[in-house]
Amino acid sequence: MKPVTRQIAIIGMGLIGGSLGLAIKASQGAKVEVIGIDTNQASLAKAKQIGAADIVGSDYKAISTADMIFMCTPVLQISVIIKEIAPYLKQGAILTDTGSTKTYLMEQIAAVLPKGVHFIPGHPMAGREKSGIEASVKSLFHDKWYILTPSQDVDLRAIQDVRQVISWTGAKITEMNAAEHDWCTAIISHVPHIGAAALVNLLKYSKDQDSSIKLAGGGFRDTTRIASSNADMWADICITNADCIADSLDKFSQIINEVAASIRQGDRNNIHHFFVVAKERRDRLLLLEQQVNE
Repeated sequence: MKPVTRQIAIIGMGLIGGSLGLAIKASQGAKVEVIGIDTNQASLAKAKQIGAADIVGSDYKAISTADMIFMCTPVLQISVIIKEIAPYLKQGAILTDTGSTKTYLMEQIAAVLPKGVHFIPGHPMAGREKSGIEASVKSLFHDKWYILTPSQDVDLRAIQDVRQVISWTGAKITEMNAAEHDWCTAIISHVPHIGAAALVNLLKYSKDQDSSIKLAGGGFRDTTRIASSNADMWADICITNADCIADSLDKFSQIINEVAASIRQGDRNNIHHFFVVAKERRDRLLLLEQQVNE
């Protein structure tokens, strides 16, 4: 058996944490020892059973020897947990996260990060409509973008270390500043999740809700798939990226209101133009995505 060359801790053994552990172990095997930390004993047992972690427990003391720590909890919990784990972080340890909002988080962590510990914020653009360790898969990050938003004064070697570990998951890695990240994710991730939830909640206005649900076809199911995502996680995202999300929702509402007005007025030209522009823009996006992946 090859000796352990690195010890990585994952705090929060849910979908993201479990998938991260599975991907690391699949790539590195016994060379990397993964410590899984969670308050849910059933999640820890499952993580151990499926091989997402070598060591599991709820005591933060277990991370005292870890070279790198991934924070995979809902965003509002991260800075709170960092205060609790601070006494156990060794000098030179690298702390990173998988939170979907970055500006808020970086401001919060700056106040509690121990000296000598490097923080490299991260966000994998990957997920499923299911949550929990039971939904974790080793391929979750494969060919998905993984965004890093390091501060300008961070140790470059720490960034490279995080890049190396993320590369084991098969993800595509890029960097951007936190503010740009939050605006981009509000439009391409956060608002779509809110929109999907809103479409499902629209059913409450149906005169015959049971019939509406029974008749819902693939289009409705596909469009609203992400509405089944974890509510705690999405409530935290909305709170911690409030300005970007609210501004994007205002623009989204404006677009919807304009379409509603055209429909009421029977303005077929405007309605047709709305769909044509959307199709052209989406087709260009798909082409660009294909070119990037080639």
